[in-house]
Amino acid sequence: MEDGAARFTVWAPEAEAVVLHARTIESAIPLAREEGGYWCLRLEGFLSGDRYAFSVDGKGPFPDPASRFQPDGVHGFSQAWMPSHAWKHSHPPLPRPARRSIYELHIGTFTSEGTFDSARGTLPWLRDLGVTLIELMPLADFPGQRNWGYDGVSLFAPARCYGTPESLCALIDEAHGLGLGVLLDVVYNHLGPDGNYLGIYSPRYYNPEKHTPWGAALNFDGPGSGRVRRFFMDNILHWLRDYRFDGLRLDATHAIHDESGDPFLGRVALEIKSELPERDILIYAEDHRNVNHFCLPAPEGGHGFDGVWADDLHHHLRRRMAGDNEGYFAEFDGSSSAIAATLERGWYRDGSAAEGFLSQGTDPAGLDFDKFVVCLQNHDQVGNRAMGERLNHQIESAAFRAVTALLLLAPETPLLFMGEEWGSSSPFQFFTDHNPELGRLVTEGRRKEFSGFSAFTRPESRESIPDPQDESAFRRSKLRWEEAIREPHASFLRFHRSLLSLRAGHPALGSTAKGSMRAAADGDAGLYYIRNSDGHSLVVAVCLEADGGFIWMPPPPMGGKWTSLLNSEDDGMAPEGRRPMEVVSEAGGRFGIRFARAGAWIGESAYPRPQAVSG
Repeated sequence: MEDGAARFTVWAPEAEAVVLHARTIESAIPLAREEGGYWCLRLEGFLSGDRYAFSVDGKGPFPDPASRFQPDGVHGFSQAWMPSHAWKHSHPPLPRPARRSIYELHIGTFTSEGTFDSARGTLPWLRDLGVTLIELMPLADFPGQRNWGYDGVSLFAPARCYGTPESLCALIDEAHGLGLGVLLDVVYNHLGPDGNYLGIYSPRYYNPEKHTPWGAALNFDGPGSGRVRRFFMDNILHWLRDYRFDGLRLDATHAIHDESGDPFLGRVALEIKSELPERDILIYAEDHRNVNHFCLPAPEGGHGFDGVWADDLHHHLRRRMAGDNEGYFAEFDGSSSAIAATLERGWYRDGSAAEGFLSQGTDPAGLDFDKFVVCLQNHDQVGNRAMGERLNHQIESAAFRAVTALLLLAPETPLLFMGEEWGSSSPFQFFTDHNPELGRLVTEGRRKEFSGFSAFTRPESRESIPDPQDESAFRRSKLRWEEAIREPHASFLRFHRSLLSLRAGHPALGSTAKGSMRAAADGDAGLYYIRNSDGHSLVVAVCLEADGGFIWMPPPPMGGKWTSLLNSEDDGMAPEGRRPMEVVSEAGGRFGIRFARAGAWIGESAYPRPQAVSG
């Protein structure tokens, strides 16, 4: 919209006629065909907030495929929106790689109201928690009133059930004022099954020769793919420019089919740098293949991304701590040595069959630690369980504190899932709000998905899996914020804040270069890792056994001795009752911790400085 007029542009190369329908205009107005399969119209007097739709070859009206807002749902008329937020705050400097931490949240279940405005009220809490980046699960509008966001169909329009475009701008503006960066999860591997009108405008949006687990593949490399790629690149720039997001997480990039010589994913970072040269923007991929080219620079044949979701640490830890051994967990043994190797490498599956490593993956040796985003929990690893139970629902409190310390002080980029910081009692279940016919298929498919797991082989056991169409699954998934000030949750919160405070400021944690950390197992009771930077060392010793154990550690790399900094049995950290650790020192510099149960001990050492020699 410019100079009191609106310009409408639609790509529909096969169409014979495209017509605009506007609520403020009595008669429909045809668009003119232009070069490249586009249809265009300039209309005087059309204002931000006015409603409109298009008909194609006499069918419709349909919403704009690039609609900025769908106030009446994804099947209704689109609403024009001109960015007009009076931004109060500039972009905060992005945190240094070693200080980054991500907090993933779902707007609809993060607060009881489930809106942008209510989430804005929690931002001081997140700042005080100590995280540096917030990641919003997908916002593109979807059918119904509740959804994870991966059924989005109006890719440019924030879901109307969360609020208006203006309220999303206000949320991001407030986060920036508090020094928090904001990332958005975007989905370019498929669109949802209901309300998806791209095929109405052109069948070329899809490649009929390729498929994903969710249906036909989007067309990134077939005939007409140039215009399709432009549509999705414009979507990226829309979120970054109009809403001032600080970065994106691209969902399931392994399901983006693109065999062209110039892959779309390889253009993302280059295009962002070209279009927004003054901005520092983070780009992450979610990809289970453990491929290093995402994070390699373009001159080395890479995509230039800032990181990739690395699941191997999660899989080993859940196998070890909760006993999961079915599905993909069967590939991971959860041994202390495998966990230590994963920490030291960034991921475990590195493409080598030697030393017991699995063949999938590539060598991570050339990537700094911050390129690996690791977690104990995220929306997938919680919500894709049959009952949506969190890790802290399945293991003892002491064990949860132990692996929390392992995660938050590691050199990789840690991710927390909303409520994890206080050990939330809420599950995160799969929920949808599709029409009855589609909803029935979703419910059946969800229950069939678990038929291969031993707990759900019998039909009657599968009936216990929550129905995603039942609103109760959504309501159960909402956080209970009142818990955070009560025990045992308040102690979990104190522990998380203490660890994140160390991550933010301890000099030994200032580097993510390979070689700045080494990890080792001590038998199978647990492991330790040592991080070094700026003349300081920090050691994290973690016992993974419920009955405790003994972990020996080497002396600090540059001499001196370890001094206690924090442990999971400190005052205020163990509401179920403390079981203090015993520190044991021996001649020759050997140093160890005797754990009475699972736990974590953190120690530090400063390098002795050479004394000046007078002349």
